[in-house]
Amino acid sequence: MRASRLVLISLVRRFFAYPRCLARRGTAGARRPLARAGFAMGRFVLYGLALGVVAGAGNASIPRSHSEFPAKPIRIIVPNSAGAAEDFFARMLAEEMAAFYLRRVFVDNRAGAGGLIGNARMSRANADGYTLGTVSVTRLISELVRDNPPYRALDDIVGVAHVASITNVLVISRALPAANAREFVHYARVRPGELNFASLGMGSASHLAGQVFSRALNIDAVHVPFRMISDSFVEMLLGRVHYAIHTLPAALGPLRERRLRALAVMTPQRSPTLPQVPSIVEVGLPEAQFDSWSGLVAPVGTPRRIVEQLHGDISRLLRNNLLRERFVHQGAESTPDKTPEGFMRHMQDEYTRFQVIIRASNIKID
Repeated sequence: MRASRLVLISLVRRFFAYPRCLARRGTAGARRPLARAGFAMGRFVLYGLALGVVAGAGNASIPRSHSEFPAKPIRIIVPNSAGAAEDFFARMLAEEMAAFYLRRVFVDNRAGAGGLIGNARMSRANADGYTLGTVSVTRLISELVRDNPPYRALDDIVGVAHVASITNVLVISRALPAANAREFVHYARVRPGELNFASLGMGSASHLAGQVFSRALNIDAVHVPFRMISDSFVEMLLGRVHYAIHTLPAALGPLRERRLRALAVMTPQRSPTLPQVPSIVEVGLPEAQFDSWSGLVAPVGTPRRIVEQLHGDISRLLRNNLLRERFVHQGAESTPDKTPEGFMRHMQDEYTRFQVIIRASNIKID
C-alpha cells in the first residue's frame, strides 16, 4: 500500500510541474491566463483526490499499530568507514527504505577499532526501532578476540533481516611480480616473514581472513591494520602493503580501475561478477575459504511488532529485481528469505565457527 502512495504522490508532483513545462515552451500569450487558471484548478482537484485516496487506502489497509511507525527518521549505524561492504549495502537499503516509508533514513558511519566503536554504540542504542545497525562477521570476531569486550555480540541485538551473502577476494599490489594466484603462492612461500597484509583493524573480518590465508600457506605474514579501507588501497598501490582479503563490493572499484590485481575469490565457486578469477579451491587452497554476509539488527528489547514490520518491509525491498541486480553487480547476492529467528541462528553458527578459528590462530587483543 505504501508503494501505491508513492505512485500517487509521484503523479501529483509531475502534474504540478507540467504548467512550468508549457511556460518554457512559450505558449501563446492570449492563452496563458486560461491555461494557468485551468491547471491551477486541476492541481487542487487532483491534489485533493490524491490525498483522499492515499488517506483512504492507508486507513483501510494499514493496521493502526503499523501506521504509527515510522513517525520520524531512521538511523542505520555502520561500524565501518565509507566504501566498506556494510556501508555499501546500508546506503542502498537506506535509499529504498526512505522512498518506501516517505521518511528520512540515514547512514551513521562509526568506524574504528575493527568495528568495536560502531558495534558498541549499536548495543547501547534506544530499542525503539528508530536505530538499526548493520552487522557482519566483524561483530562476532571483535567480541571473540577480546577478554572484556564493550558489548555482547549476540545477546545485545535482535535480528531484523539477513541482507546479503558476500564474496571475498584476494587482491595484491601490482608492484608484486605475480600474475596469478599460483605465482603469488610460490612468491610468498620462498619469502617467509617478508610479506604483509592489510585489514580494517585488529579483530576485523579482513584480519581473520588474512590469518586464515597465512595459515593455509604456512607463512608468517605481518598484519597491517587500517582504519579506512581507502588508506589500505593507497598503500597497496604504492607497493608498501602486499596483499589483502576484502569483500568484493569494497574491492571492485580499485580492481576495475586496475589499481589492484585480483587473484582468487575465497569461495568454492567462481563469482559471476569476476568470472575470469579462479576460486580458492581451484588454486589448491580449500582450507583458505572465507565467505562473508551482511544484515540489519536492532537493539535487544525493540518491540516485536516493529521488528516484524521492518523485516517484512525490508524483505520485500530485497526482492526488487533492480536492487538484486545492483547487489550482483557489486559481487553479492540479496538474501531476503531468512526470518529474524533464522538470521539469529545463522549468526550463532558463525560465532561457533569463528571461535574455533580464533583459538587455533591464537588471535587476542588486549
